[in-house]
Amino acid sequence: MSKTEVTLDKLSSLAKRRGFIYQGSEVYGGLSGTWDYGPLGLKLKKNIENLWWRTFVDERHDMYGVDAAILMNQKVWQASGHMETFTDPLVECGNCKARFREDHLNSEVCPVCGKADSMGESRQFNMMFETTIGPVNPRTTFVEKSKSSSGEVEQKISFKELPTSLVYLRPETAQGIFTNYKNVVDSFYPDLPFGIAQIGKAFRNEISPRDFVFRSREFNQMEIEYFIREDNWEAEFATWQSDIKDFLIKQLGLDSDKLHEEDVVGDELAHYSKKTIDFNFDFPHGSDELLGLAYRTNFDLKNIQDNSGKSMEYRVKGSDDSFIPHVIEPSFGLERALMAVLTSAYREDEVEGKTRTYLALPEHLAPIRYAVSPLLKNKPELVDKAREVYKLLHDKHPGRVMWDDSGNIGKRYRRQDEIGTPECVVIDFETIEDDGKVTVRNRDTTRQKRTLPEKLD
Repeated sequence: MSKTEVTLDKLSSLAKRRGFIYQGSEVYGGLSGTWDYGPLGLKLKKNIENLWWRTFVDERHDMYGVDAAILMNQKVWQASGHMETFTDPLVECGNCKARFREDHLNSEVCPVCGKADSMGESRQFNMMFETTIGPVNPRTTFVEKSKSSSGEVEQKISFKELPTSLVYLRPETAQGIFTNYKNVVDSFYPDLPFGIAQIGKAFRNEISPRDFVFRSREFNQMEIEYFIREDNWEAEFATWQSDIKDFLIKQLGLDSDKLHEEDVVGDELAHYSKKTIDFNFDFPHGSDELLGLAYRTNFDLKNIQDNSGKSMEYRVKGSDDSFIPHVIEPSFGLERALMAVLTSAYREDEVEGKTRTYLALPEHLAPIRYAVSPLLKNKPELVDKAREVYKLLHDKHPGRVMWDDSGNIGKRYRRQDEIGTPECVVIDFETIEDDGKVTVRNRDTTRQKRTLPEKLD
């Protein structure tokens, strides 16, 4: 069965139809750059997240996990350089006032109103979301009431400025790892090299979020800061590069033909990086960054030391050798990984003269492992036996077995194909009258076999 060219329309339509991904706040008209994950989308996200954590944290002996706060002292972002450099070039159409990232425009024609040569001068736009902590918002207008000499109530309007209350929703999870580096060293004193991993929310006020869940304003990152000696960075970098590629192809099941590695050079290289490899993937909208692998030197820890006055040096056990470790950073976007998995899994073929759509998801990632159905839902004897089989399988795969008795058996198969369920289990009259075997139908081949339910993994 041949692979299919996938479009954003096909992918987003299936995602909504089958309960993977919905537009955020859709009932109120939506909110640009936000997405809600339905029951199956949440399961798929969790499966990817858990696989990543098991592969890069639990199965290793040199990793420590943290879960840092989303709100951090504003000094964190001053020291990291985000206050000055975390910007995108913004342009505004003089005709319709729509705003765009300058580097995302393909021509001088406004994509909204169609007017040519209407873009104004480019300016830098900081993408961090601002908010405040405490009971006072510095942008809130306060009404103060008092009595005048005549006894009447007067209202005075004033603005309260509390700059120390200004905080940001974190634009990356990395700084939560760096600020906890010393805590982990003090608590565990691990040998070098070692890593600290975190999975969590990050927020970026994108000028023009687009391409389904690829570029959004709220997303999840899966990041590791791997602390090393400077003189060994090239070997460590190469090892991580190889391990990441294996994970993407062998674990996530991504199409290797759609995966490309790009050495980032020149002005594209981040201010903190000495070397970066972007793993690009052929998404429906084109080839774009899936994840990055960066050698950040000791930029972050040195900045923390300089700005906080706290030593970030690591002292080698049993010696006087101390230094600020350098860092290799693999940085994954969970939603981008999910989108790549869906893109790689999307298929269309022809069955009995009709086009069939299905997701050829790896078995360990599929939200649903088995769908269990009685052949006829109005036959109590079939339903009762199907319930027994459902319980048997659900006990083996908690949360990954679906009961499905809606519509005829053909419609159930098509629905489960689009969900990506590897196998459908059907209880028919032969099951209860003959040998107790059930029909198991394979998603990818549509072939059927009969087996005892106890033999299903």
